[in-house]
Amino acid sequence: MLLAIDNGNTNVKFALVNDAGEIVCRWRIATDPKRTADEYAVWLNQLAEMEGYSRKDVTAVVIATVVPRALHNLQVLATKYFGVEALVAGRAPIEWGIALRVDEPRALGADRAVNAISAQALEAGDKIVISFGTATTFDHIGADGAYLGGSIATGVSLSLDALYEAAAMLPRIAIEPPPTASVIGRDTVGQMQIGIYWGYVSMIEGMIARMKAEIGRPVKVIATGGLAVLFDKHADLFDRVEPDLTLKGIALLYANRSQST
Repeated sequence: MLLAIDNGNTNVKFALVNDAGEIVCRWRIATDPKRTADEYAVWLNQLAEMEGYSRKDVTAVVIATVVPRALHNLQVLATKYFGVEALVAGRAPIEWGIALRVDEPRALGADRAVNAISAQALEAGDKIVISFGTATTFDHIGADGAYLGGSIATGVSLSLDALYEAAAMLPRIAIEPPPTASVIGRDTVGQMQIGIYWGYVSMIEGMIARMKAEIGRPVKVIATGGLAVLFDKHADLFDRVEPDLTLKGIALLYANRSQST
């Protein structure tokens, strides 16, 4: 089995992927570059056993990371506890295999490149991939699978945290849609919910419209990340929601490497 690791700025996601490319288990833990391989191993081993798996089932490890300082300990995890050398997404022998048609290809986050690979396997033609994470990213994937550029906005949780920390009288609130469709709130919490939720919906709608106009061809919109489902429930924004887009992309990257060797 493949252990796919998506090391993001907020969370590290782990998934066991079987030989058919199906995710059979997934877990997440808060990102901490100081977390040791031993700590990861204890945590993973306990969770895997609860699902009926053991570390002996893992025959390969692939890491996609946007946190360079966390990479070493994840590599040690692979060698010390799974007995394999971790493959790092974007590096030999698993280079991207897609064109990165941007000015600074090396600066592109691994998650965005992996999402492009995954999106290409899901939809023909041009795609817009929206990822809700620490940042909210909008990416254009061409009909040939090439990464063609995008934009980066502040993530929803980050915006809420900034609002709470910078405004003395505003409370910390959960990310959830307002109870009504009204955008005129009658109390502080309601007004914050409206501003965050419908404000982001408006931003997403506007970005999609502008990107579609610039692309000038039919486009499918794919959303990923934990908040994608929340926005999809109350606004007609996406053609499809794929919570495991990044993890599936890591699995595809490994499968493509296996087929070519």
